Amino acid sequence: MVPPGFRTGRHNHLVDVAGIEVGHYQQVGDDWCSGTTVVLPPQGTVGGVDVRGGGPGTRETDCLAPTTLVSTVDAICLSGGSAYGLDTASGVVAWLAERNRGLKIGPEAHHVVPIVSAAVLFDLGVGGNFKRQPTAEFGRLACDAATATSTRLGNVGAGTGARSGGLKGGVGSASVVLENGITVAALVALNAAGSPIDPKSGELFGARYGVGDEFEGLRTPNKSEISAWLETPRTPPPLNTTLAVIATDAQLSKHECSRVAAAGHDGMARAISPIHLYTDGDTVFTLATGTKEFPEGEAQKGAIRTGDERVFKINEVMAAGADCVARAIVHAMLTAETFGQWKSYRDVFPSTR
Repeated sequence: MVPPGFRTGRHNHLVDVAGIEVGHYQQVGDDWCSGTTVVLPPQGTVGGVDVRGGGPGTRETDCLAPTTLVSTVDAICLSGGSAYGLDTASGVVAWLAERNRGLKIGPEAHHVVPIVSAAVLFDLGVGGNFKRQPTAEFGRLACDAATATSTRLGNVGAGTGARSGGLKGGVGSASVVLENGITVAALVALNAAGSPIDPKSGELFGARYGVGDEFEGLRTPNKSEISAWLETPRTPPPLNTTLAVIATDAQLSKHECSRVAAAGHDGMARAISPIHLYTDGDTVFTLATGTKEFPEGEAQKGAIRTGDERVFKINEVMAAGADCVARAIVHAMLTAETFGQWKSYRDVFPSTR
């Protein structure tokens, strides 16, 4: 069943928003298990952010606040490596600067300052060596790999060393087209302390938000698998984070992007329990490429009235963004692959296939 307000048809990638490119780079083996994901929007894309985790690791998020000068963003960088992984954003900045992409601050083409907002998750030591940490080169190589076609999911990029509720996490993505033609999409790097699994049924909490037949082939685990799961001792890592990027082709202002980002955390809460703990760095970014306009209303003149058509259309984007985040978390769990002691959802619950 397709929810009211949505078109039929299934979409599953952030790159379904025209102009968005996504690139991953990771290293696995030789004591490595970490990586970086970069989202490259078209120039002029407006950005917003909402940080809810009690232990965030971020860069250039303050500049996306509604009260600050800059409205556009040149890249979003998500990475493993905890605070060390913030260095990957420097590589993205350098990559953009070499292409004269950034905030213009002078008359020459190279007089730019790339605005790169970043957030990191904790995967230190997953590959066996605590010091195997992403560097600026990871950011460069993720940019080099960026594509506007399909997005790889699972054990890639920022999701390479990710874990979730005692199982292997990863990168997931989902999207939808609203009845008015606006596309909304989300990409998630899932590394949660909480669990995306209902302990009573073994089902993924977020699967109920699937569009059409998206998760039709996903079966409920059998009772023996659920019993084994409940009896298995699990100690989730103490430091965790779920990162998300919501993108839309709607023309939104900076403060509206911030509201969409806030709604994205509702999607996390629908699909992960518990969420937003002191040790989590949960962060949601929003990108609005602005290629499609909403009908004009009083909101664009500085006063928002309840009856404005624009307000209701933004509400649809917010609701869709939350659903896309929840669905992307499901895709992250379904595409993640077992790595070492960290078993995948599919391997723990094979009857779901």
